[in-house]
Formats: sequence, C-alpha cells, structure tokens
Amino acid sequence: MVDPAPQSTAPVEPVDTGYTPGGVPTFESVREKIETRYGTAIGSAELAAETPEGRSVAEQYDERQRAAAERLDQIREQLRKQSDTQ
Repeated sequence: MVDPAPQSTAPVEPVDTGYTPGGVPTFESVREKIETRYGTAIGSAELAAETPEGRSVAEQYDERQRAAAERLDQIREQLRKQSDTQ
C-alpha cells in the first residue's frame, strides 16, 4: 500500500473577488474600476487628439473661441460709445 502525499499545513489564502460574502463590491474593487475607466478615458482622449479629425476639432474650437472674444470686444466697444454719447 502507498502512503498518500503528506498534506500541506499552510493556510489557503482567500481569493479576492472584489465582493463581500454578502455580494457587495468592496471599496478597493470600486476604486480600481474607477481608476481603470479614468485611465482609459484619458488615453482615448489623447489618442483622439492626435488624429487629423481630433486636431481639426480642436482647431475649430479655438477659432470659435477667438471669434467669440472678438465679437465680445465689439459689443463692449459699442456699449462704451453709447454710454459716452449719453
């Protein structure tokens, strides 16, 4: 008869599933999910900005901002002239 292999006495580490025994997500698992999603979003935005389309959108936005600032300056100047004549 062959003796069975000796059993290990080392404790078995519980597997971290990210949930409590009651099925509630742990703080660490939620934090990890949020950080992963945030990192993915930042990376996607950086990649999108490097495409021709992304640069075009950024340039269009900048142009609209400049036009809006110019128009605001025109309106302010008109208001100054009106207040000076009154």
